[in-house]
This record gives sequence, structure tokens and C-alpha cells, in this order.
Amino acid sequence: MFDLRPPFYIVGLLLIATGAAMLIPALTELAAGNDNWDAFTESALFTVFAGAMMALACRNGMTPTLSIRQAFLMTAAVWILVPLFGALPLIEGDPYLSFTDAYFESVSGITTTGSTVIDHLETLTPGANLWRGLLNWMGGLGFSFVAMVFLPFLRVGGMMFFQTQGFDTLGKVLPRASDIAGALLRFYLLLSLVVFVTYFSFGMSLLDAAVHTFATVSCGGFSTTDDSFGRYHGLIEYAGALFMFLASLPFIRFVQLLQGVPRPMLHDRQVRAYLTWTAAAVGAVVLWRLATTEDGFEPILRTSLFNMISIFSGTGFGTADVASWGAFAVAVAFLVGMIGGCTSSTSASISIFRWQILLAAIRLQVRKLHSPSRVEALKYEGRVVEDEVLNPTIAFFTAFVLCFGIMSVMLCFSGIDTMSAIFAVWTSLGNIGYGFGAIVSRTGTMIDVPTSDKWVLITAMLMGRLGMMPMIVLLLPRFWRS
Repeated sequence: MFDLRPPFYIVGLLLIATGAAMLIPALTELAAGNDNWDAFTESALFTVFAGAMMALACRNGMTPTLSIRQAFLMTAAVWILVPLFGALPLIEGDPYLSFTDAYFESVSGITTTGSTVIDHLETLTPGANLWRGLLNWMGGLGFSFVAMVFLPFLRVGGMMFFQTQGFDTLGKVLPRASDIAGALLRFYLLLSLVVFVTYFSFGMSLLDAAVHTFATVSCGGFSTTDDSFGRYHGLIEYAGALFMFLASLPFIRFVQLLQGVPRPMLHDRQVRAYLTWTAAAVGAVVLWRLATTEDGFEPILRTSLFNMISIFSGTGFGTADVASWGAFAVAVAFLVGMIGGCTSSTSASISIFRWQILLAAIRLQVRKLHSPSRVEALKYEGRVVEDEVLNPTIAFFTAFVLCFGIMSVMLCFSGIDTMSAIFAVWTSLGNIGYGFGAIVSRTGTMIDVPTSDKWVLITAMLMGRLGMMPMIVLLLPRFWRS
């Protein structure tokens, strides 16, 4: 019989941590003299109680290891249930959202998508905005752990390839999962501190610096204003672009770098490709805007760099209206959003690694068509790519394209215009957070999306963040058979 206790014991512990985190905005509201502190306090107590009861009920079934089915269930349950409880303060207190809107906002935060259904963010209480930022930060941190520890074990979307790189790189730099988790946490905290100090020194208030820090290092994109990052100009845009780029590089490479081993970072094909493709995208947009506008070079370079990196990394910050730059710029933005950042970072979408594997497989097949008797193995960084890596990668692409098409059609059937439908699914399935189309033009948010379509986008955000397969597998009857 399928034992549910081990995965839900872990989920219970994470709910306790989520509830404890709610006390931070509660104290913030209390210090600001806002009555909204009780909404966070009540939500925190309820979440801790629910998590404790779940953990206690499942504690006697805990085992040292999880089966593949249990790991799949735990991974999906975390990203479904944690946002459910994370939505409580947004329902019980400011901004008093409906259940659908609150769950959308919470899922968007935890999955680091960054889309919002809240208009006039400046009017939110400090605690509410801080909680949104914390949802981003916890989601980015949580996915970093899952990506390095659980997804290789689940053989999801090619992540198996990184198991030996993560656990046995350059003479077993980090030989155990616990070492990886600890190293990732230390780097995540260090990066967060550096970003916070930088933003604060450039003139952000404590609240703005904290929320934008949480959103930057997690590639999450939540902001404290409707202008997103747009109220800050100059050198801080270059700093933000740099930090978003760094947050979308493989975290394990930074761990090795901090340990005095720079070679893996310098020779990582993902990193080199990401740098090259980013430069190409920014350069193309800069040249386009220089040819089609009369703006100065520096403002064009600065806004193009910031917004293209924001979309490429899946952060979703904005300092300008990319749609006003013309169809070419929008097409480039769509393309880089579909590519995404590096695997094993807080970035999302398809990822550089999966694209590299796909393109390498296509090139190999073309060569075999030209020389049918040719015997050649698919390789990546000098290592043979086994079927246990290639097949899940191809399955991921197939599922991504099918879900993208089906969900776009579903939104069109509900009356949303085609461009808005396509970009709504694009930003949700890729966890990008950047909005295009008529449906978001009025407010810059997803507030005008019909309720039924918000659930489609919620599903898209969850599937995109978890690499498609964990969500799909749970729908198969055979998964639940003993």
C-alpha cells in the first residue's frame, strides 16, 4: 500500500516554517501601528497548528529515504499546500482578496512567477507587501533545494545529469545532500545580504530594499509599487540587472567558487551559453531601438539590458514598456522568456541546459541522416548523455508545448484576445511574470482575467515551476496503485 506519511511529514514541517515566517510581517504591522497584524498572527497560528498536526500524525511513518512515488507526491504537495496557507493573510487582512485571487497571488509568489492580481500596490500595508516578498524568497530558496536534492532523484527534465555534477564534482566537493542544502542556504543568504545592502545604499527604503531583494535573488519579481522597478533609474538598474543575471546562474557553481574552485563556473557550458545568448538578445534590441527611435544610447542600453535580463531570468521586473519598443523587441522578449536561465538556479522556464540537450540531439540526428552508418553518442561537456537524461528532456519539451497550446486555446475560448491569452500562458508556464496584451494593459496586473482562467494560470504556474512531470504524474491512476 502507498504510504502517504513520509511525504506529508515533510510537508507538515514546511507548513510550520511557513507559519513562523508569517510572524515577520505581523511584527512589521505591529511596529507600524496597523491593525493588520492580527490577520498575520491568526494565519500564523492556524498554519503552525495545521503543520504540527500533520507532522505528528505522520511522524511514525517517517523513513530515512523516500520512494520515487513519495518524492513526486511530496514535491507537488509542497507547492500546492504551502501557497494555500500562504494565501490566508491576504484573505483575512489587507488587501482582503477573494480565495481565487489570494491563492493566485500566493502561488505566483511561491513559484517565483511574479504576476499579481493586486492593483495600487503602494496602498498595501508594509506587512502585506513584505509577505509577498517573503513568498518569493521562500519559493526561490525552496526550489533551489528541490532542484539540487530531489529532482535528480525524480529524473525530471534532464536533472539526473546534474546529480553527479552536484554530488561529485572535482573530487567530491559536496558529497552529501545535506552538505548541498547547507551550502545553498549559506550562498542564498549571502547573496540576499549583498543585494539588500546595495539596493538600500542606492536609495531604496528598508521595505523596498527588502522586498526587491527577496524578488531579485529568487527571480520572483514582486514589487511594492505598480511601477515595479520603474521608479528607480540610473546605476541601480545596472545593479539590478547584474543581480538578476547572477541569480539565474547555477548556484552550485557559486558554492564551488566560494570554496576557491573557479574552474567549474568558467567552463560550464550553460553559463557560457547564457552569457552569449543574453548579450545577443540585449544587443539586438539595442540596435533595433537605436534604428527606430531618437532616444540616447545610454538610456536605451540601460533599459534594454535591465528588461531583457529580467525576462530572460524569469524575474519579471520592469522599468519600461517593452511593448512600446515595437514588434521585434516583443518577439525577442518572447523568445528569451521561453529559453529561461540556467538549471539549478532560481530561474525558471525551459532552461538553457534543456535547450542545449535538444539542439545537440537535433544536430546528431541531422548528421545521422547524412551518414546513416555513423555511430556517434550524444555528448554534453564531454560526457555521454544517457537515455535517462535525454528521454525526460524530450518529454518535458513535449509536455511544455502541449500545455502551452491547450491552455492558450482555453483562455481564447473564454473570450480573452489571442495575444493576451498566449502571453498570459507564456508568463505563467514559464514563471516569467512579465505581462503583455490587452488584458493587462489597463492595470499592468492579472486582475481583469476571468476567475476560471485564473485557475488555468495557477495550474500553469505550478506545472512550470515543477518541471511539468510531477503534476502530470499525479493525474495518472497507475501512480496511486500499490
